[in-house]
Amino acid sequence: MNLAVIDWAGRPVHLEYAWVGPAAAAATPPLVFLHEGLGSVAMWRDFPARLCDALGRRGLVYSRPGYGRSTPRAADERWGLDFMHRQADEVLPALLAALGVDGDYALFGHSDGGSIALLHAARHPARVAAAVVLAPHILVEDFGLDSIRGARQQYQGGDLRQRLARYHDDVDSAFYGWNDIWLAPEFPRWDIRAELPSIRCPVLAVQGLDDVYGTMAQIDGIAAAVPGTRLLKLPDCGHSPHRDQAEAVIAACRDLLAAPAFRNPSR
Repeated sequence: MNLAVIDWAGRPVHLEYAWVGPAAAAATPPLVFLHEGLGSVAMWRDFPARLCDALGRRGLVYSRPGYGRSTPRAADERWGLDFMHRQADEVLPALLAALGVDGDYALFGHSDGGSIALLHAARHPARVAAAVVLAPHILVEDFGLDSIRGARQQYQGGDLRQRLARYHDDVDSAFYGWNDIWLAPEFPRWDIRAELPSIRCPVLAVQGLDDVYGTMAQIDGIAAAVPGTRLLKLPDCGHSPHRDQAEAVIAACRDLLAAPAFRNPSR
């Protein structure tokens, strides 16, 4: 296990990370993977390596604070409405600096990680060469909140806690950090649509037709705000297109990212 140390919120935070993909591609712009609200390095399984091998690129996979083997949340720490903004503006730039990533890079985000990717691309247009987002959130839908309430029931009364505990050193930190803020009374007003027009890189937005956490309004909203966005709407696919329809996702990513040396179009 690799750990990088960053200074965040006035304290040292250890972030679990791994490099995947062909070593010969180390000099090319990497693909940075941003996991879902309950994810981690291990929960991606082998998909980052499969995608990077198919693209001939290196990939950086990491666990955000509170997840996987990274530093858990402090006992009295509760995330606010800006928790994804802080990941995009503070944690990701600090990690890239700590690992010496000082050129262009592309982003691959799933669910909350997709939202973080969009926010980061909007706020760092000079660095982000492309963004792939799977089942991202750009606004809050009652439809999705119902599923998040269902996840809480499964965690407290079913086997979800046991299943997640294999992937997180502090499973309650991972689950309640995500679940508490999404179910907070103020969270329905969370909305990042106003930030999307600042994105300057190519975007691929992917959604499963059977996603229980969001409707097509999420990726259609991205396309409305970011000209040239490519949409991929997948049948027989739930909230995790990289698991349910891995080959379709890899093929779409190859079309967007497989150029010998993609460069940020704003440069």
